[in-house]
Amino acid sequence: MKNLKSIPKFKNEDEERAFWADHSAVDYLDLSQAKRVTFSRLKPSSKSISLRLPEMLLNDIKVAANKEDVPYQSLIKLLLAQGLSQFRKQHA
Repeated sequence: MKNLKSIPKFKNEDEERAFWADHSAVDYLDLSQAKRVTFSRLKPSSKSISLRLPEMLLNDIKVAANKEDVPYQSLIKLLLAQGLSQFRKQHA
């Protein structure tokens, strides 16, 4: 293990930000000891997919979304989430 430098005390975030802009964490932290973490309250990222739907189904979805005053893609996501939840309950 190499000798690591001590991280200085910072007066504020701006000072810390300036420090890390000019210094490498490799000199101050043993990155082999790092652990993966998750931030459960962050908004989940989205991934675009291509999904073929019958035109009549898509039109029906758009009409329903318009009645609810929501974008049709948002309605599709909501319906998928509800359907998946119901599916999980039935197959638990």
